Amino acid sequence: MSGERSLLSGKVAMITGASSGIGAAAARLFAAEGAAVVLMARRKDRLDILVEEIRATGGRAVAVNGDVASSDDVERAVATAVDTFGTLDAAFNNAGFATAGKPLHEIEDDVYEQTIDVNLRGVWNCLRHQVPVMLRSGTGGSVVNTSSVAGMKATGASAAYVAAKHAVIGLTRAAALDYGEQGIRVNALVVGSTRTEMMDEVLGAHPALEEAFLSHSVQRRMSAPEEVAQAAAWLCSDRSSFVTGTAMAVDGGATAQ
Repeated sequence: MSGERSLLSGKVAMITGASSGIGAAAARLFAAEGAAVVLMARRKDRLDILVEEIRATGGRAVAVNGDVASSDDVERAVATAVDTFGTLDAAFNNAGFATAGKPLHEIEDDVYEQTIDVNLRGVWNCLRHQVPVMLRSGTGGSVVNTSSVAGMKATGASAAYVAAKHAVIGLTRAAALDYGEQGIRVNALVVGSTRTEMMDEVLGAHPALEEAFLSHSVQRRMSAPEEVAQAAAWLCSDRSSFVTGTAMAVDGGATAQ
């Protein structure tokens, strides 16, 4: 519509796990919708390519190489947002880690620790450093954390992943309660099976799992990363101004079954 403002015009948004999959799709979409984006991931080469792509189309973007499991790395990313663009209005805490499911007693200690560190501690680190900037701004903000269908019910994923993603929803609701009066909204996405590189790696190692993933959706398909990114962008925008503390399903009906 002529003259209509883009969804995220004038906002500064931080996106973690931005080098591939849902994070990369969100980076492109947020920038196209008018946001200046701070992109964080461990794969610097991919981030640099993505930043150049966004800038080539007239967008504003900066890359921060780092691991969400490191509080120092997250603090540096948030500081980069403030130093480069002046503030932080929105965040999509999307970085995640998963492996093919095993029974609980077969999960190795290092796999458990990495699963909890990335999926849960990573969100904790992000909130701890993002929220103070939003509080100082006095204008509020919006944070979206990536959970999963595994955050709502036990699935074929590992018990560690299920535990971490359940905890992300609890953390989201607690943060929404803590900061609602200050105008900071905090929501989670309950993401279903999505065609990402991580998913391709799992299916490459365990092809028989594809039918199981397809059966999770009443639409009999997996989502594209862009479909999840659209939901995150809406939650980060002012159009969702009365939505907070929710776990919003983007799962093709998986949690309806």
